[in-house]
Amino acid sequence: MKVTVFGSGYVGLVTGVCLAEVGNDVVCIDVDQNKIDNLKKGIIPIYEPGLDDLVKNNQQAGRIKFTTDIQEAVSHGIFQFIAVGTPPDEDGAADLQYVLAVAKSIAENMDEYRIVIDKSTVPVGTADKVKAVIQKVQAERGVSIDFDVVSNPEFLKEGAAIDDFMKPDRIIVGTDNPRTAELLKALYAPFNRSHERIITMDVRSAELTKYAANAMLATKISFMNELANLAELLGADIEQVRNGIGSDTRIGYSFIYPGCGYGGSCFPKDVKALERTAQQMGYKAELLNAVENVNDRQKQVLVNKVLQHYDGNIQGKTFALWGLAFKPKTDDMREAPSRVILEALIDAGASIRAFDPEAMHEAKRIYGDKAGLTLVESADEALHGADALVVVTEWKNFWSPDFDALKNALNDAVIFDGRNLYPPALLKKQGIAYYGIGRSN
Repeated sequence: MKVTVFGSGYVGLVTGVCLAEVGNDVVCIDVDQNKIDNLKKGIIPIYEPGLDDLVKNNQQAGRIKFTTDIQEAVSHGIFQFIAVGTPPDEDGAADLQYVLAVAKSIAENMDEYRIVIDKSTVPVGTADKVKAVIQKVQAERGVSIDFDVVSNPEFLKEGAAIDDFMKPDRIIVGTDNPRTAELLKALYAPFNRSHERIITMDVRSAELTKYAANAMLATKISFMNELANLAELLGADIEQVRNGIGSDTRIGYSFIYPGCGYGGSCFPKDVKALERTAQQMGYKAELLNAVENVNDRQKQVLVNKVLQHYDGNIQGKTFALWGLAFKPKTDDMREAPSRVILEALIDAGASIRAFDPEAMHEAKRIYGDKAGLTLVESADEALHGADALVVVTEWKNFWSPDFDALKNALNDAVIFDGRNLYPPALLKKQGIAYYGIGRSN
């Protein structure tokens, strides 16, 4: 099938290349000429395991093409995916200007039936706005061309996006047109072979499903972080509590790991956007507000532990910081806890030596030559001259360090563990002061 994808960022590129991988003829369009030029050369703008090989292989096979030509893109595919950004406005609401701009471009250039598919995470009612834009432009053109607008939200985890697309838990298709639903089922048939994964529903329900999923997962994280803080006060160990409640199949083990807060491009933005949607409807979403507030507070927990250990004075101290990305297997630092932590420590007079396996270029882009921050080439190099270690992201190569070497490298032999990677009892035996999240030392 012929498919067009507007946007060659995270969602658009993964969507386009995975659809190409199963044999479709895909055109990805972006307004960023430099990005398109790089993609044509095989230079990928994001880090995602396996993505670069998929792009290269499908380009060589002629199944995916990159362009900035809008007319070419609209003429190409019956399926027109909108996968552009929806950044938050100042009030937290999703900014739809890019989504609606794409809708306008499609309407200006279409000359036959098209299925316009909202792949971006958008508020409830966006499909109606997209439809209205296309109808308005058609009226201005003096034409009446059949089209449908579908909500088909993505459920991609950064670091596992290829597997998530190729082996989805579910494929949500929001449409009121049975014919359109069948066409989408045909498009997604290669990903739906072992058992039925496609769930069809009305458009507004599909739009809300995406926000509801991310808000639920964010809620689980904030709930566990709230419990972790309480566990410390009670002298309990949140890791033992986690095992105890996770064994209940009604709860499960997913997303109940306490830590120093969630980040990324989805959870913070989507919780805010859903909360804003509720406000617009005159409803006070108190739980969503609490989820956000708990997460904001949790990003300060490690900073508070550091200040408490050093009696409030870290002037002149140097901290090794392991992990800058908001989670492993990505280079994404949007809303990352590392940013709050390192900025707070530097503001308090400390210096930071930071390392991340994939996010160093992103950290350099964000911070440049920021005073007090040194970006280094390895975890071991981060320890050179450091007084203490702060662990922020749970990359696997941080899980089993040489604790004897760690102790010798650190001037003060203290670890602040924001992801509960290390057993407190073992570090105590090693003579290392240890601060985790919700741990009984």
